Amino acid sequence: MATPDHSEATIAAIATPPGPGGIGVIRISGPAALAVLQTIFHPRNPPQAYRSHRLYYGLVATPTTGVTLDEALAVFMRAPHTYTREDVVELQCHGSFLVLQEILALILTQPDVRLAAPGEFTKRAFLNGRIDLTQAEAVIELLQAKSRAGAQMAADQLEGGLHRAVKTIRDNLLAVRAIMEVAIDFPDEEVEIIDPAELRQQLVAGVREPLVELAARAGQGRLFRDGIAAVILGRPNVGKSSLLNSLLREERAIVTAVPGTTRDTIEEYLAIKGMPVRIIDTAGIRENAGAVEELGIRRSRQKMADADLVLLVVDATAGGPIAEDWELLASVSGKAVVLVINKCDVAAPEAVAAMRNVNPRVPAAVISAKTGAGIAALEEVIFTTVAGAGQWEPGHASVPNVRHEAALKLAMAATDRVLAGLAAPLPPDLIAVELQAALDHLGEIIGETTTGEMLDLIFSRFCIGK
Repeated sequence: MATPDHSEATIAAIATPPGPGGIGVIRISGPAALAVLQTIFHPRNPPQAYRSHRLYYGLVATPTTGVTLDEALAVFMRAPHTYTREDVVELQCHGSFLVLQEILALILTQPDVRLAAPGEFTKRAFLNGRIDLTQAEAVIELLQAKSRAGAQMAADQLEGGLHRAVKTIRDNLLAVRAIMEVAIDFPDEEVEIIDPAELRQQLVAGVREPLVELAARAGQGRLFRDGIAAVILGRPNVGKSSLLNSLLREERAIVTAVPGTTRDTIEEYLAIKGMPVRIIDTAGIRENAGAVEELGIRRSRQKMADADLVLLVVDATAGGPIAEDWELLASVSGKAVVLVINKCDVAAPEAVAAMRNVNPRVPAAVISAKTGAGIAALEEVIFTTVAGAGQWEPGHASVPNVRHEAALKLAMAATDRVLAGLAAPLPPDLIAVELQAALDHLGEIIGETTTGEMLDLIFSRFCIGK
């Protein structure tokens, strides 16, 4: 366990977002935290000594003039039982950003205090051993979560789910490396020390299979964290805006019988089975459009090019397949597509069937955007088209970011080279090199072998105050 580094400067920052609110929090961490509190805060009932983790009510005032800046609650938390494992002070003030800025400016005039860098409080928590790197990254994942499932995934990681999974794999690698080290130290007894078949079995069951399982969840983790962009595409008046309203369960887009009503894209967020979806309604695509409508059509095509999923809406009342619909379908080849057959409430069943049978390989859903019929089934089709049949469940370690996924793949490749070396067989010292490489790649995930530059990059994504 790391020892807190109290030689660092004391840092301070506003920990709540800008704008008016009921409460605003200023956080101070470092060896001068208590001295700052004693200088600028005047408790209504002054204690002989501040007790750790206890709230005090009083006034924040400028020491030189005695001018009151705010009334507040203050708490002093003594190291190491704090977020950063340093002495920490939090001032809970009124949520006026002007007042918070004035108090922060006063704090920054105190000796040995400076403004915190982005993510510096969490970085100190990591450097002082309170959390590992996966837990530190989970903090920002939680702050940026776009769905309940994404937030739960980050919360599980914050509790150490990914750390435990990686540590178990590393422990299994260390056990094999220990055997290799003995074989290197006592080469004359190599045959007795190393049983290649047994070590291969141990590596497959304890290292490679868990790595494969974690890597398989990487794509799913990204889906629940970042979500997808889905574009609603189709000819004018097929019900694209009505579909947007049905998915959102509110009247977001104007719906009329006049072709070309939607001239620009409309974007909203929703969650489908916990997966964030940025849904984009677009202008109807047709030939011989007016100049203004043509601009909307160009933007529609651009959004389609950038989308992860295309919802191609067709009108079932047309009596069957329309050439323009299938030209649009052909134009989105290479994209994930769901065929949305709309207006089933007024269309003939045989017309709906004809629409479905044009391309059986394209997943389809039959709906009425007007009545809401089939919307739940459409959401199921959207989810399975993008995420597959599986669904993330709380309690399963996930791999939510690209850095983790890349390190896992490198660790897996090194493990495969170890397995090949045991089968060859190669000398123990060569196999030990690949074992160490696998350990280093896994160490990058939890922060044991991560470079300073990478740490700076990770924590630069945080806001100031966290």
